[in-house]
Order: sequence, then C-alpha cells, then structure tokens
Amino acid sequence: MPIYKRGHTYWIDISAPDGTRIRRSAGTEEKAKAQQLHDKLKHELWAVANLDKRPERSFEELIVLALQDAEGQACFSDKQTQARYWLGCFQGRLISSITSEDITNNLPTHGLLSRKRLANATKNRYRALIMRGFSLAYRNGWIDKIPYSRSLREPKVRVRWIYKNEARSLIDNLEHEWMKQLCSFALLTGARLREMLSLTWKNVDLSRRVAVVTADRAKSGRARPLPLNDEAVALIRKISRKKEFLFSSDGTMQGDFNRTDFKRSLSLSGIVDFRFHDLRHTWASWHAQNGTPLMVLKEMGGWETLEMVNKYAHLSGEHLSKYSNTVTFMAQDDISRSSNEAISLVS
Repeated sequence: MPIYKRGHTYWIDISAPDGTRIRRSAGTEEKAKAQQLHDKLKHELWAVANLDKRPERSFEELIVLALQDAEGQACFSDKQTQARYWLGCFQGRLISSITSEDITNNLPTHGLLSRKRLANATKNRYRALIMRGFSLAYRNGWIDKIPYSRSLREPKVRVRWIYKNEARSLIDNLEHEWMKQLCSFALLTGARLREMLSLTWKNVDLSRRVAVVTADRAKSGRARPLPLNDEAVALIRKISRKKEFLFSSDGTMQGDFNRTDFKRSLSLSGIVDFRFHDLRHTWASWHAQNGTPLMVLKEMGGWETLEMVNKYAHLSGEHLSKYSNTVTFMAQDDISRSSNEAISLVS
C-alpha cells in the first residue's frame, strides 16, 4: 500500500527503480498532501535512475553526518541530545525542503527535561549542530546552497582573574594538599579541570617538560600537550608516584574538585566572584599582560579559534608600553630646531 496511516500521520511506501524500498513519514495528517509527496518522490526516483539527476537526501542522513563529525569530542553527548531534538522537528523531511525560516523558527526555547528557558548561548549550540550538518551536506554535493540562520546575540564573555599575590593567598589557605597542587597546576598551565583530573603518570614526560591531555579528555576531541615551566616541573616532582592519578585525594580519578575547601579558601583570602575555571582565565590573563602573542597563547591553551583568545587582549596595556616610543615626532622636532639654531650661531 503506497500510502497508509500510522497514528495520526500518513506514511508512504515506495519501490525505487533499482528495487530498493523506501518507507518514511509524510509528516502530515492530510492524505492529499501525503499523496503529493508520494508522487514527487516517485518522480524524483525515476529521474535519478533515468536522467542522472542527483538523488535527494533525507534529514536523517544529514544528522548522521553531523554526529560522525562530532564523534570523539568531549561534548559528544550534548550533540546527541541536540540531534534528537532536531530529528523531532524535521524527521522524514528532505534536506532540500528545509529553509532558513524553518531552522530559525524551530530553535528550542526551553530545556527538554528542565523546561527552563534556554539562554541564547545554548540555543546557538543547537543551531551550530544543524548548520554543521548542512555545511557537510554541501561539501558532499548533496545540496547546492546552505540555508542561512543568524546566530543569536550572546552576552560578553565573563573574564575574571586575580593578581599573583591573591593567587598565592588562595593556595596558602587551601586545606588539602592535593587541592593546593591542583589549583597551582591550573595557574601554571591553564589546563581545564577535566584535563587535570585525568592526568596519570604515563601522561607526563618530565625530561621533555610536557604533560599530554589524551583525546578522550580534551574538549576538542584531539590530544594536546601541556608545556611545563620550571615551577610546574618542580610541583610534579613533589607528587607521590604511588598515586595513579596526579591530582587526587586517594589515588583514584576524582569526579570534581573539593568545592568546600575552595570556597573556604576564597573566603579567607578575601576573593569574591571567583570560580574554579577562573584559574584558567587568570593564567591566560597573566600571559596576555606579559606580552605572550595571542596566537601562541591560543596553542598553549588549546583553544579552537583565535576569537576565544581575543577576550584577553585588552586586560592590561602595561605590556604595550615598551612599544609606545617606537613612533615619536615632538622630541625629534626639538632636536632639529636646536641643531639649526647652533648652525646659525656658528655661521
């Protein structure tokens, strides 16, 4: 039966010229519209077989492309959640039938489970997945153009950092030794919490002065090195090799840092509005203030784009002062005037 009803929605069942069978939802409760889609697909399948027309691709195939591209990334589970949402919107549709307006109008407004209103940053992550799928479909020659969907405006990135004397106070006031080591390492390398908690001795090469974040723990899904300076090397040498994981209270992999100890130390140090991830911001800010080129900082911090690093560029102008005297003219004018006057007197 070429058209049948399942629940309230019509489905179509088509035999392609090559013998394959296509069963899919028509995405409508109206039989007339389902019939129109059936006839359209039937004609397109004939054109593909007889006129070398490019075959139409389904939205499900686009989602497979996007998920295959994201596989191995630390945020893959989030991408799967986003994929399920978009399948709920466009399952059974052809890629070519989905417009820019469709994407914009179907951006989620509330969390699937929490039902809380979503921030623009979260909506943009949903948008990024489907747009990545369209980009890959275009590269594969499935579509002629990519629909446009403007990203939503997000608030400026919060950058909170502390001075070195505050950092020393924070470390000194921590109660647990492993927390002192963890926070010190974050300030010395800019490593993310997940990356540090996963470090084992086999990931560390002190002779080469590097620690390696494995691909399964890196945010980008790609392994990256953590360069170790003198203080980081000295810190690691003090850690017991009896522990498999470097930063741990009992040698096993920790699921989180000790929030009670961290909060208590902040209070004793008089530091307010500061989060654990701000240790990474502090490391990057110190580098920017001391003249580390942003492209170098990008590689050291493991950021995907330079845009992520630019937020540190204007934290302090002190590191620019050494270049400020490169362009002058007032003093040179005074020197030239004095020279002319001396020549005139001699003459």
